Amino acid sequence: MDECFGNSFIKNGELVPSSAFDSSIVYEGDSVYEVLRIVDGNPVFFSDHIARLAGSVNYQSRNMLASEEEIRRDLKILASADKAKEVNLKIVFNYNSDKVTYLAYYIKPQYPTAEQYAKGVKGILFNAERKDPASKVINHKLRSEIYQKLITESAYEALLVDHKKRITEGSRSNIFFLRNNTVFTAPEGLILNGITRKYILEICRETSVDVVQECVQADEIGQYESVFMSGTSPVVLPFNMIDNISFNVKLPVIEELRKSFKARADESVRHFLSSD
Repeated sequence: MDECFGNSFIKNGELVPSSAFDSSIVYEGDSVYEVLRIVDGNPVFFSDHIARLAGSVNYQSRNMLASEEEIRRDLKILASADKAKEVNLKIVFNYNSDKVTYLAYYIKPQYPTAEQYAKGVKGILFNAERKDPASKVINHKLRSEIYQKLITESAYEALLVDHKKRITEGSRSNIFFLRNNTVFTAPEGLILNGITRKYILEICRETSVDVVQECVQADEIGQYESVFMSGTSPVVLPFNMIDNISFNVKLPVIEELRKSFKARADESVRHFLSSD
């Protein structure tokens, strides 16, 4: 599958036809990246994503390859040239020896279906730890291993289990366990703190849903009523099963969190548009 989805992409601030896209740029050397959701051509939680991108770059002791204003300009140019309604967009800063490359391009969306939101999806446990969980850096080898396992198990997402048998996060999501109207999720120091996760926790605080930031042990997941993931593409998506353990997908709090999050996402788009 081609990495670049659409007719055009941005390379070092210039609009380029997608036929010229070279995927090797993304995977050679070191790449720091962000994935944003685009709705009606506009990014959701733009400033949050750029702040996290800057944090990842700083954590890796690198330099930003484009400023927030330059990226804002380039996304508008890309949206004008390639009118994608709802899609994901990837921003990559690639550092390869003395050569650096800044890319912004659409990637093929893989959003859950209405049936998956209603009935939940299958998850698997996968023994793995991120080297630098605080920064969003492409790890092609780990990604490939997880992808193959998901295909083999006909699963949607892998929950990562560390050397202490703790569930930290998903391979491309954050993970939440529910019991007695209390949400359990890993502490920030052990995970990549997702933008969606940030707002889910904020909504929980405002709606009197208790939150405990601690890891769930892999052998204790059966003690919880429900489990859901959060992320740019899945938003708030429940698991109906993890390995061979089933979970309730009908807890009202899950749907309430999804609706509240959508309202905030819509507001973030309005803010992006008003900042012109």
